[in-house]
Amino acid sequence: MIKVMRRLCRILLLLAAVPLLHGCWDNKDINHRSLPLVMGIAKQQDKYRIYLQIPSSDPQNPQMKVVAESGRTVTEAVDRISMNMESQVDLLHLKVILVEKHFAQEGMADIIEGFIRARDISPKAKLVICNESLERFFENMKTAIAGNQTILCDFFDKNAGWNPSIAQTHIWETFRSIHSYTRDVIAPIIQTGKDTIIENVGSAIIKNGKMVDRINPNETLLYYAFKGASTQGKIEVLDHASVLIVNNTVSHHGKIVNSKPLLRSTIRLKVSVLETRGDPTMASIRQELEEIEAKRFAKLFKKMQLKEADILGVGQYFRTDLSRSELSHWRSVYLPKAELQLTIKAIIQNNGNLKTTGM
Repeated sequence: MIKVMRRLCRILLLLAAVPLLHGCWDNKDINHRSLPLVMGIAKQQDKYRIYLQIPSSDPQNPQMKVVAESGRTVTEAVDRISMNMESQVDLLHLKVILVEKHFAQEGMADIIEGFIRARDISPKAKLVICNESLERFFENMKTAIAGNQTILCDFFDKNAGWNPSIAQTHIWETFRSIHSYTRDVIAPIIQTGKDTIIENVGSAIIKNGKMVDRINPNETLLYYAFKGASTQGKIEVLDHASVLIVNNTVSHHGKIVNSKPLLRSTIRLKVSVLETRGDPTMASIRQELEEIEAKRFAKLFKKMQLKEADILGVGQYFRTDLSRSELSHWRSVYLPKAELQLTIKAIIQNNGNLKTTGM
């Protein structure tokens, strides 16, 4: 009798658990999903204009599809696109968020926070600024691309066409900068090229989610060198030679002197000489490279001080020296009067066939 009661209890427990098993009743086959790779965002008066670049799954017709819709919010516009398509739009596989420049200059904080809050879009998606109207950009892309539907993603892929002069910023980094006292970011600026499909025209300085200025590709390279990121493979053209950056290292030391932030930084560049003009010595090539990079960096640092945008994250080296209330005024009070003592040391580790006597 006891065994029968135990069996009965077990059966009742199993039956009680059945309503809790949701299963896959709402699962949709991948053939019934549209997986866009690129989202374009523009603003027209008080409405968002959303573009989705959706690759084709038909091997017989590998042409990308670009669909667009407007709405008071990004979510509303995406819902309208999904409503008018034969498959459900899934944004989780988005790789690039392309924002029109005029909208970026107005401010993107609301949509960035919306992306992080909704979690419909991966925080690893890259933020990119478009230097022309999105309608024109996607139209040019459709006519220029023949079969390659991932060309925009490949442009920013480190294993494909990426170059150290092209900025790389993810959505989560932009969100972090919006809520940080001491850290801003840069984002790449692109447009359709004359001889190439895509052209890199520099980087946008993003302060609190708003584009406040821009820097050129050479300054973008210095940004990565200062951050300690690899700039390997970048070719620098000087007056008397062209050199290839093989490796780079950086060190920083910051302290407060008479209420003034002082940062001492050293950037070491290992380079290889590719070609020369005339008969320069290694010493002259080294000096020319160090002087050019120092001038570029001084211009970059002055620009971020004028715009009160700490894209280099200088304030990060003074977080232990300043209180939280003082850090809240870092951009407006401390950054404009900060002093940077930068030393650039170039090491020519391989001079190839260059015959020189001076060092």
